[in-house]
Amino acid sequence: MSSNRNPLRLGSIAPDFEAETTKGRIKFHDFIDNSWVILFSHPADFTPVCTTELGVVARMQPEFEARNVKVIGLSANGLESHHDWIKDINEVNNVNLKFPIIADADRKISTLYDMLDYQDITNIDSKGIPLTVRSVFIIDPKKTIRLMLSYPASTGRDFDEILRVVDSLQLGDKNRITTPANWKRGDDVIVHPSVTNEEAEKLFPGFKTVKPYLRFATQPSAQKT
Repeated sequence: MSSNRNPLRLGSIAPDFEAETTKGRIKFHDFIDNSWVILFSHPADFTPVCTTELGVVARMQPEFEARNVKVIGLSANGLESHHDWIKDINEVNNVNLKFPIIADADRKISTLYDMLDYQDITNIDSKGIPLTVRSVFIIDPKKTIRLMLSYPASTGRDFDEILRVVDSLQLGDKNRITTPANWKRGDDVIVHPSVTNEEAEKLFPGFKTVKPYLRFATQPSAQKT
């Protein structure tokens, strides 16, 4: 967990760690197993924006599970605080939060994943130490980081967008496609540039060429729900 480590990038292997969570102690790579994982941090327990965010994630958990995605939260608070706060989350949002939340009071994992806030001077604990920003990592079953996002403490995240990215990544991994701007599950996709027209005729019958470099196709039927 040295500060001299290489910076995390898309394609990096997600750093492994051991941690206490509200669901028991984990070794992160073992937790990932053969699933996709969304690791997301929030600034602190018993704060307003975070309470709404974790309520949304709890409500969306079945959507993530249907895509073989595990979700796991993190903040620089202890386990007792997490457990007490979960009661508020459930009450305020009318949910039953089931996913684990990592206790990272010493900020070792926050530092490992570069989650600490160096911008907002109000996002600190009682000792003046920075808290986490709203980071998001999408990690695939190979432990590879596929998406990194960092939102400021003041702005709640759009978890529908995070789910949309999961759909795009999983579809692209199984088919030679990419997804256009504002794409949603079920919309037309873009034929990957590496696919020749001859291959495209077999893979995506009836694909539409807008420009030689821009070809649209119906989303592969095996991925539709």
